[in-house]
Amino acid sequence: MKKLFFVLSCFFVMNEASFAQMQLPQPSPAATVSTVVGLTDVKVEYSRPKGKGRKIFGSTPESVVPFGKLWRTAANSGSKVTFSDDVTFGGASVPKGTYLLLSIPGALEWTVILYKDVAMGGNTEDYDQAKDQARVVVKSEVLTQKVETFTIEIADLSENGKTANLQLLWENTSVKVPIVADFDAKAMKSIETYTKVNPNNLVNAANYYFENGKDLKQALVWMNTALESNPTAFWMLYYKARIQKALNDKAGALETSKASWEEAKKAERPDFQRMNEELQKSLK
Repeated sequence: MKKLFFVLSCFFVMNEASFAQMQLPQPSPAATVSTVVGLTDVKVEYSRPKGKGRKIFGSTPESVVPFGKLWRTAANSGSKVTFSDDVTFGGASVPKGTYLLLSIPGALEWTVILYKDVAMGGNTEDYDQAKDQARVVVKSEVLTQKVETFTIEIADLSENGKTANLQLLWENTSVKVPIVADFDAKAMKSIETYTKVNPNNLVNAANYYFENGKDLKQALVWMNTALESNPTAFWMLYYKARIQKALNDKAGALETSKASWEEAKKAERPDFQRMNEELQKSLK
């Protein structure tokens, strides 16, 4: 009986071991990069092959990624790009969703593709151009420093957050595709909804109008309404002064800014004191 028990125990141990997964470093490790462009979540999932001393891009037989040939634009199952809202990609309209990122490298320019059939994965032999969602041509750039591991970045986010570049980097090559996420319609709908629910949102709504060159008179109305419940709020007074200046009410802006400076001093906020001092100089 003991012998049988020992044999069965060994069997179960071996059986479990046969289903266990070894954990070893991958030649092309998985990576994810994501950021918000405007109000849109942009995410890229891909695998990162290494150069390992090889010639990566070129027209010679030893080139890992030949010019003029369709490339899965990563290792393993290729790269996936997800947009939470509609965007433009290299000038092409792209509905929200997930796409394969494909490309055709060239010496001076690349064709970059968003492909609708995500199930194709890295098997580019099944590629069908009719399933392209976007197909754009962009210039490539030569890097001064070599990039050993293939990298995808969401780079060059603009100050207003509305635009960015999807950037591919490997060896001494950089390729950028512009992404534009027009958030204005979504922001306006949010303002309409949430300023009714919570009056505290009026400050953000007024600032959005100011920053984006919209109806400044409406922005001033919202800021004044917000100040009714908190008339000594130094930050609101500062924002109001900016709007008054933009409306060419320099006297009103100066008076409001001085009030903001006094309240910022009481609150021990030298940052707002400095901002008001700069604003007041611009009003003289």
